[in-house]
Amino acid sequence: MDIKCLIIAAGRGSRLQHRYDSKPLIPILGVPLIERVIRSAMEAGVHEFYVVTGYNGDRVRDFLNRLSVRLSIRITTLVNDDWEKGNGLSVFTAREHLSEPFLLLMADHLFDPSLARELLAFTLADGEIALGVDADTRNPFIVIEEVTRVKVEDGKISDIGKGLTDFNALDTGVFLCSSAIFNALERCKEKNGCTTLSRAVRNLAAEGQAKAIYTSGFWIDVDDSVTFRKAEKALLDNLRNKFNDGPVSRYLNRPISLRFSRHLAKYNITPNQISLFSFLCSLLAAGLFAMGGYLALLLGGVLAQFASIIDGSDGEVARLKYQCSDYGGWFDAVLDRYADAFLLLGLTWHILATEANGWILLTGFMAIIGSFMLSYTADKYDSLMRSRIAAGGRAELRLGRDVRVFLIFLGAVTNLVLPVLALIAVVTNLETLRRVIITRDG
Repeated sequence: MDIKCLIIAAGRGSRLQHRYDSKPLIPILGVPLIERVIRSAMEAGVHEFYVVTGYNGDRVRDFLNRLSVRLSIRITTLVNDDWEKGNGLSVFTAREHLSEPFLLLMADHLFDPSLARELLAFTLADGEIALGVDADTRNPFIVIEEVTRVKVEDGKISDIGKGLTDFNALDTGVFLCSSAIFNALERCKEKNGCTTLSRAVRNLAAEGQAKAIYTSGFWIDVDDSVTFRKAEKALLDNLRNKFNDGPVSRYLNRPISLRFSRHLAKYNITPNQISLFSFLCSLLAAGLFAMGGYLALLLGGVLAQFASIIDGSDGEVARLKYQCSDYGGWFDAVLDRYADAFLLLGLTWHILATEANGWILLTGFMAIIGSFMLSYTADKYDSLMRSRIAAGGRAELRLGRDVRVFLIFLGAVTNLVLPVLALIAVVTNLETLRRVIITRDG
């Protein structure tokens, strides 16, 4: 269904003005609020937008015009000169443009695309609207004093408002509306001069025409400094769970790299630049290994592990700033393979400098080959593991790059370089052989 979306972006956002003089354009981890809202709606399947502007409207409209070109989508901007009054006036501004069911969003409400999909899957009856509600009234991402509360009975809204004491759900700010919302707003204005969206929804609820759709996706109303920090944390936490994260990445690297990414995302630094920086750190670590001496070995080990941590930030920043690309993933993988080879070569050189031995050279060579083959076989093996997990199987312990670099770090710190090289050589090649056998019939 080709559905349209209306976004209310007319407010001033005085409690966040210390961050930016236009609330919709406040950058959160490097991306303006309204862009995050639009991108989430796009992931849910929407590609045509109407945005109502008000305070600092020229700046917001200029940004949206450029965003429309950048994302190749249609964004029509509308103007609400009475933006200081109730938000219902902003909704009413779109009356002449929207007749069929449409998605109604707030520019300061971040949400998971799955939440909008649940609304879009609902079929409205004549004269109805639907609101996505959260049954978790203890949601850690909300400030209960600020959120709009909802009383739901038999799948319908019986009451709504910030001052409710008897409530069992929360307003996510994601609506599926019909033209009934415009009629309700008009009646409210004519009857008592009220121009708030909540009052219109309350009137529709009294007529049994306001449905409540329980949703499960993440959402947050970014209204002040407290919720702004919560939103940042939620976006970062969403990056923690990756199928291909090994144990070192999950429990050591990722918690640290997210701290770096939180700051890197706020600057004009690209994911590919981060990948290149990580590679250069690995190259320097390999050079320190080759210099000889325990101090250089120790520094090289620490630098190699630091590079492994930073290597997680390129993907994190890419996802936070919507800069993911096939080329970026491939470029990072290529640099990782070079980094692995240089690190293992540096360790081999370190030992050969003190003891020239053919077995040492063979051990280093097999460690490099094993590392390459483990990476080469990863795609097919990971695909098989995903299908097994989806079918109810158990995930297996991964021997990924994070583990190998951590072993290099431990070998350097403990000055047990040869045992670590031998361990990597044996384990990586045995694991490659195991994968070949397992995936033979996969």
